[in-house]
Amino acid sequence: MIELQTPPEPTRLTTAEEVFRQLRHDIIDLNLAPGSKISEVEVAKAFSVSRQPVREAFLRLSALNLLEIRPQRATRVRKISLNDLRNTRFVRAALEVEVIRLACQTATEEHLAAIKENLTHQSHAIDALDARALRTLDYEFHKLICTAANRLPAFLIIAENKAHTDRVCTLELEDTSGMHEVLEGHQLIFEALCDRDEERAVKAARVHLAHLDDTLAKAAGNYPDFFQD
Repeated sequence: MIELQTPPEPTRLTTAEEVFRQLRHDIIDLNLAPGSKISEVEVAKAFSVSRQPVREAFLRLSALNLLEIRPQRATRVRKISLNDLRNTRFVRAALEVEVIRLACQTATEEHLAAIKENLTHQSHAIDALDARALRTLDYEFHKLICTAANRLPAFLIIAENKAHTDRVCTLELEDTSGMHEVLEGHQLIFEALCDRDEERAVKAARVHLAHLDDTLAKAAGNYPDFFQD
């Protein structure tokens, strides 16, 4: 029997969207562990909905490579693919580096103030040992940079690729050292943005994103059952 977090209160979102968002959250937060079985019937019962919106959510999660749907066999949460992670990190790095380079030219004082406030909240989340809040703020940090670069549509691609790394980041943020490394990387990027120093900002971004390689190696060693290839 799978264990789901309590579904969110009803909003203007469609039922399928609500189910998708909650399941995606539970997969990324590892409430649904890689390799675990999940069924339309159980999810529909947990959300008190029909199977149709659950099926739609499953198909979207499968398209993101977060679920493995196999006809006549149990649907499972897809294990974390090291090969997929390397490919998505490459795409994300190529895009995000150019966004950061552009942000050095276009960021206004208002943009920089919003990023600075985000970093303050990140620091508070670390003090509170709130890894979930830090992940949310990390997401917002990169979105704010895309906004500063006037390239918000690019964040949709970054976010899609980020979904593949977020489960690893959940493992990374289990201890305060990992949390501090994330914040320090963000601070270096921000300082370079404030100085309008494109090369330093790009270098900081590459170092920040390359940190995932060490995280991957550590996570794969500590949780081998969560990974494939």
